[in-house]
Formats: sequence, C-alpha cells, structure tokens
Amino acid sequence: MDDDTHSPAAARANPSSNNDQGQPSAAIARPGHELGFVAPSSYLRPSKPNSRPVTQNKPPMTQIDKEQMEGLRAIREFLKIRNSYDVLPLSYRLIVLDNDLLIKKSLNILIQNSIVSAPLWDSHNSAFAGLLTSTDYINVIQYYCQFPDEIKEVDQFRLSSLRDIERAIGVMPLETVSVHPMQALYVACLQMLKTRARRIPLVDVDDETGREMVVSVITQYRILKFIAVNNEKHTFLLKKPVRDIGLGTYTNLATATMDSSVLDVIHLMVKHNISAVPIVDSGNRVLNVFEAVDVIPCIKGGAYDELSSSVGEALSKRAEDFPGIYTCSEDDRLDSIFETIRKSRVHRLIVVDDDSKLRGIISLSDILKYVLLYGEEGDKEPRTQ
Repeated sequence: MDDDTHSPAAARANPSSNNDQGQPSAAIARPGHELGFVAPSSYLRPSKPNSRPVTQNKPPMTQIDKEQMEGLRAIREFLKIRNSYDVLPLSYRLIVLDNDLLIKKSLNILIQNSIVSAPLWDSHNSAFAGLLTSTDYINVIQYYCQFPDEIKEVDQFRLSSLRDIERAIGVMPLETVSVHPMQALYVACLQMLKTRARRIPLVDVDDETGREMVVSVITQYRILKFIAVNNEKHTFLLKKPVRDIGLGTYTNLATATMDSSVLDVIHLMVKHNISAVPIVDSGNRVLNVFEAVDVIPCIKGGAYDELSSSVGEALSKRAEDFPGIYTCSEDDRLDSIFETIRKSRVHRLIVVDDDSKLRGIISLSDILKYVLLYGEEGDKEPRTQ
C-alpha cells in the first residue's frame, strides 16, 4: 500500500465501487469556507538612472494568515523535537525480504501479508539493501513488455536483479535512502521530500557488531497522522482553504476509464511519473482511482496476461473492507483535511466540484511539503498551475 493506504480529508468518503481513498467527497456537507480571490499581479516599471529604488509593499497579513503561519511554525518545531522512533506504534510487525529471494515469490509474500512494500536485506554483506515497492513490480512489467520473449527469465529474476532491470529499461534507479530512528522527524521528512520517497526505512547500527539493523519503515501517511493526532490545537489554526494555499495539481491530469486496460494505466503512470490515476466516466466525473499498489494482485503468480484486463476488473479484486477514495473541494480547509487524516487512512485526496467532476489531486507529498516548507526562505505555494 504505497504510503500507508488511506486517503485524506475532511470532505466526504466515497465508498462506492471499492473507491480508492475516501473522504472529502462531493456528496458530503463541507464546512463553510470563504471563497478566496486572487488579486491581479502588480508589475514594477524599470527604475530610471539615479532614481530611488521602488519598493513593493506586501499586503498586510490578515488574522487568518497569522494563525496559519503560527500553526505551521508550531508543527515544524514539534517535528524538530520528536524523532522517528516516536512515530512507530507500541507493537508492530516488520517483514524484511532477503535480496536473493525470487521476485515472483516476493510478490506472493506481500499479498499474503497484506503489505505493499518491504525492506530488502543483503545477507552476504549483512546490510540494508533498499526498499521493495510497487514501483519495482511496475519496472518488471515494463521489462516484460519490452522483452516479451524473455518471460521465462523474468520468473527467475531475484530481488537483487531489480537494479539490472532498471538499467535494461532505461529507468533512473531510485536513491537508496534511510534515516537513523533517533534522527529528528523533521530531518526524515525533508529527506523524503528531497528524494520524492513516500516511505523511508529506519536503520540503526548494532553497538557490538557494527552491523546495520532495519528497525521499521515510516510513511508520509504515518507522519501526517502523527501530526494530526498530537497537534490538533495547531492544525486547528490551518483554516485557509485549498484554493488559497495552492495545494495540489490541477493541470495535465492523467485519467482513465473503467474500460481502460491495466497495462494502459501502467503506461500512464510511467509516462507521468505518478502513483495513481483517477478513473472517470464520459462526463469526467470521478468513479475511482487506480493506484500503483493495485498492480500487485494483477500479476500474482506471474500471470502477466491479466494486465490486458480492464481497470474495472482489476479494482473488483480489492478487499471488501477497502475504505474507498477520499475527495475534497477547493473550498475545503487544511484543518479539515488534517481532521480526516486523524480519523482515516488516507493516501491522497481527489479534488472535485459540486458535480463530482475531477478538478485536481492533492498528494500526501503536497501536504507534507506545504507544512514543512511554505513561508521558508521565500518558498512559493506548491500548487501546480
């Protein structure tokens, strides 16, 4: 489950047809939010020689602006005094896969244990070897598509061959990153944003042997949930709506239909470097979301032929307790999104209008980036226009 497997925010949950993500939804009453208006940009004329430099006065901060920055700064300070260990539950299970394991067998292990990623271990060198995610399986599928005559060899590939597969298909290898569990959580968050990773392993070193030990893996969802649960009085201050803070992506959105083939959607993910594709009807109304993790059941047991099946068929294989997709509107506020994250497992929010038509997508990375970086050293609003 790429991240943690849950979706965001205080809008509405759309449980229909195994929806992917579930919260702010077009059918749920939204908290009243004032519509934000964007003031036209002002331009300065070139200054004349020997003339006094013209200064542009920034508009005074409103009370909402001040509270927003107060909340963001408080959350950042909180992340700086807490470490990555603090995010972990009191009891948890960690599955680590040996690098010599067949890729085919690793797939079955993930499915049997209802997980979508696992740390890799190099038993020859007793060292952390990276993180197995749905992206690796998508790379294997790409290899299969480019070299269909080598299907028998694909079944014999081991996890240690993943880097070779990346080179063969011309994919830039992901940077192998990890953080020490006692490192400040703020640093771990920055590392995730820097590498565009949705999860990051915690790796310690044994004092006696000097060997690495994989402690756990933390995800963007778990971090944001940690913030939401422990900083309610600060997230409560984040009252500016999505529209005003420029949160999410709203242009060049890749979409598919229920009749699209799984393989076509995978190609869209690869082309646009994304982990989810909204599924819409002919009127651009959101029906569901196909995530990278949905690929895993489609190739269970090496059944690559199922990649030609439709998205609708693939989504029908989701667990019955799948929570659905989470949606919100551009008028929903960030505090309500954090409230949704506090109560539900959220991976991303699909932004829709009053008719459930697709407007944009808010990823957990978008939220984490805003919380950590907005207002820092002139950082601009993260919205993609």
